[in-house]
Amino acid sequence: MLTRKNTQTVRDALPRWLQLHTNLMLGLLLCAGLAAGAMLLGDMPWLQAHGLSALTLAILLGFIVGNTLFTQVAGHCLPGVHYAKQYLLRLGIILYGFRLTFQDIGHVGMAGVLIDALVVTSTFALALLLGIRVFKLECGTAMLIGIGSSICGAAAIMAAEPVLKARAEQITVAVATVVVFGTLAIFVYPLLHSLNLHWGLLETTDFAYGMFVGSTIHEVAQVVAAGAAISPVAADTAVIAKMVRVMMLAPFLIVLAVYLARRQAIQVAMPSTSKQGVFAGVTVPWFAFIFIAVAGFNSLQWLPETMTVQIAQVDTGLLAMAMAGLGLTTEIKAIRRAGLKPLMLASLLFVWLIVGGAALNYAITAVFA
Repeated sequence: MLTRKNTQTVRDALPRWLQLHTNLMLGLLLCAGLAAGAMLLGDMPWLQAHGLSALTLAILLGFIVGNTLFTQVAGHCLPGVHYAKQYLLRLGIILYGFRLTFQDIGHVGMAGVLIDALVVTSTFALALLLGIRVFKLECGTAMLIGIGSSICGAAAIMAAEPVLKARAEQITVAVATVVVFGTLAIFVYPLLHSLNLHWGLLETTDFAYGMFVGSTIHEVAQVVAAGAAISPVAADTAVIAKMVRVMMLAPFLIVLAVYLARRQAIQVAMPSTSKQGVFAGVTVPWFAFIFIAVAGFNSLQWLPETMTVQIAQVDTGLLAMAMAGLGLTTEIKAIRRAGLKPLMLASLLFVWLIVGGAALNYAITAVFA
């Protein structure tokens, strides 16, 4: 039975509930509008040719709006913006699995898998070594730059955010390095390939070039652009090699979560023999497990191709909304505080991906020849 006091409590709570959900919807609508704009821009031929994907454009648009107009309405939109950053991101990563199949591995063989694995681990390890010990960056910033450079650019950086609990400015700085050096790679890789053919320095084929591109360039869109600049064979091989590399994101996040939990346990002197064991304090990236399951389901090829294409479009929209939310909550002064060190780290990783990546490609290919 409702008393007068309970009735008054309900009346007081109702406006707060409506206000919260109104703010949630306003923030989501803002992110959706920016994502839609980014997807429209991403379809422009000139931007496609330069490897600027909808995700990259979404964070750029969000950053511009976030440091200008958003300050006037932030109080009304923040709940929805944060929702997009957190929950739509996880859903987007899960749906990303519909872009992949385990059959992709067969197209590049064990040599391709090993090349991708070595590129991912060596690049991330180098990012930690240089970022923390040489440039004295925060561990989270160095890790995010390493993850973006080694796996799949902005999508990997965003996927790692729940595990690292990174700040918005750290993520934006890492994404910026992917944009700068991934875009540069679109022009550098075909140029290096042409120079190599002209001078005859190393034996190569379009397939080998595609493997090199797919195993070392940051973003999928950038891989497509760099591969297509040489030939359709190079482009197809590059995309397949890149997809195999993307499939390493989920196990990488799981290993990273366990590593971070173990490091935290050591810092607080928690005995490794405790009841909780090795998984004590692990921030479990459940979406990573579901991501693997979705890729496995997609490998069965039960869904018609038209449906998977539509799912991919929805997925791009969700990830673009998450990127827009990230850009909206990133202040320009936070980027300025980061300085040049993140770019210096990313530039060295870029050099490693070209030189070290080429060496790994030739060495592993020779072993499996």
